[in-house]
Amino acid sequence: MNRREFTKNTVMTAAFLSSGLISGLSDLAASEKRTLKKGIMWDCIGYGKTIADKFEAAKSAGFDGVEVMSHFDRNEVLKARDKTGLLVPSVCSAKHWKLLLSDPDPKVREAGVEALKVSLEDAKTYGGDTVLLVPGRVSESVSYDDCWKRSVEEIKKVVPLAEKFNVKIAIENVWNNFLLSPLEMAQYVDQFQSKMVGSYFDCGNIVNSGWPEQWIKILGHRIAKVHIKEFSRKLAEKQGKGAGFGVKLLDGDVNWPAVMKAFDEVGYNGWTTVEMSGGDSPEGLKDLCDRLAKIHAA
Repeated sequence: MNRREFTKNTVMTAAFLSSGLISGLSDLAASEKRTLKKGIMWDCIGYGKTIADKFEAAKSAGFDGVEVMSHFDRNEVLKARDKTGLLVPSVCSAKHWKLLLSDPDPKVREAGVEALKVSLEDAKTYGGDTVLLVPGRVSESVSYDDCWKRSVEEIKKVVPLAEKFNVKIAIENVWNNFLLSPLEMAQYVDQFQSKMVGSYFDCGNIVNSGWPEQWIKILGHRIAKVHIKEFSRKLAEKQGKGAGFGVKLLDGDVNWPAVMKAFDEVGYNGWTTVEMSGGDSPEGLKDLCDRLAKIHAA
């Protein structure tokens, strides 16, 4: 081999390494550095009758923690938490759909604020740092701008308590006809000018109208917690929008490698909490946990 051929081959090899192999190694290194926690939402634990039973079932399946509902018997939750060693990283408000902060009735909004305060107190008691909140819902009787104004006004009343407890109010992206783009969600969160207001990002809820990895890159540091959920566009088209959730994790249209890469890029390395059906038996719960582990490694 002459000098010219040697130089040419060396350049080609370097280009290959930098574009392909190095990229692959970089992705592998990123996945190996992930320390994402495996959580499960309370309503998805269909096995067991008592709080203690459900915590034991989640523990046996391999989960690291449980996202409980608000307004539970706190002593029972604490006993179950301490006995199993599972964490309670977040609390889902049990009354936010009924007591919407966008409701035209001031009394309903006032009750919603009190319910949110209880949720924050619950999270603080359990050692959690996040409360999931649906801030409102746009409907024929509640305009988009009224939903925005009312919910912001009510949440602002509770931000001081969130800051006192060091517990975040995390706004979830749900099918409530509100906060329909990542740019809008970011604007909504930022206006509170508080680190105790963030986003509770649900991967599956986005797929009907967008791509979760795009939302993740825009929301970035605002993401406080993550719900892991699957969605099938094909099922939604054939059987109706809600039917899209009728697939198992990894069997739908969420591009999990792209989602995980996006989390790596924005530096999210916290809790990923399953919100899926299928956890009605020990085997079903374990399957959910095993599929979540595969997503972590994607």
